[in-house]
Amino acid sequence: MLPETPWRSEAVLRLFLSAVVCFFLGSFLIAGFQQVTSLAWSSVRVGLLVAASAGFLGASLLLLRNFWGPRDSLLRLALVLACFYAGLLLGAWASKLVGTIRPSVGQMIISALSLQGAVLVLVIPFLREHSARWSEAFGLNNRWGLAILLGLLVGCIFLPIGWILQNLSAEFMLRLHLKPEQQQVVQTLQTDHASAARALFGVISVVLVPPAEESFFRGILYPWIKRAGFPRLALWGTALAFAATHSNLMSFIPLAAFALALTLLYERTGNLLAPIAAHAFFNAANMAKLYFLESTLT
Repeated sequence: MLPETPWRSEAVLRLFLSAVVCFFLGSFLIAGFQQVTSLAWSSVRVGLLVAASAGFLGASLLLLRNFWGPRDSLLRLALVLACFYAGLLLGAWASKLVGTIRPSVGQMIISALSLQGAVLVLVIPFLREHSARWSEAFGLNNRWGLAILLGLLVGCIFLPIGWILQNLSAEFMLRLHLKPEQQQVVQTLQTDHASAARALFGVISVVLVPPAEESFFRGILYPWIKRAGFPRLALWGTALAFAATHSNLMSFIPLAAFALALTLLYERTGNLLAPIAAHAFFNAANMAKLYFLESTLT
């Protein structure tokens, strides 16, 4: 049984738009950091463009903070879009000047903090608007010990299933003459061997990413769509959206299946700690597998 806290559509929309703004802000900051040590004029120009982009994107975040009343909603939306697209264009200009960015674990850390980290921060005022605490909104006090154990059990059971589904996806892509590729995160971890950064990213992927993604997809988005009268769309739509956000064709089917399992787990327990625990175990096991295979090959 899911917690009974209803989410206002206007608040969910603002939360989603704020997360999108934070994602692009992090992306443009990465481009700016690429040339932070250079004193060339091109680097100064990139820095100014990134700063201006951050200013416009920050303004859009401020506009998204407060409740939109029926009288000013259209005006606020127009201002948000104007600031967002101004920041987007300036940031894209800076990224073009920088050119191709060599992926690194440090960049992945910034990206995770600007998206999943931002989502966790943004959920705080979101809950405050609904006069709800974390425990009430996501059922965290509902047999939490059993919820965590069930989550770990589901994570253990699904892990080999996910690996099998990924291998089948790779085989199917080869039959379609498509090149199966690992997620960009995995490729970067395989090429960037900075131990401290890799350790920090491992902590982020286990401690930060699961509660952030579960809060948004399972804790907010799923019950919001379901209570609007679309239970099937809520189940399948959030699963497909979760898989799509990882931007990898080979992992799409296993991640969508995993999202379905996480949603059903949340429905069964009524406690978001269950899918968080399953998600954390899944990420930790995949990180351990990656490092173990790497150590055996070196």
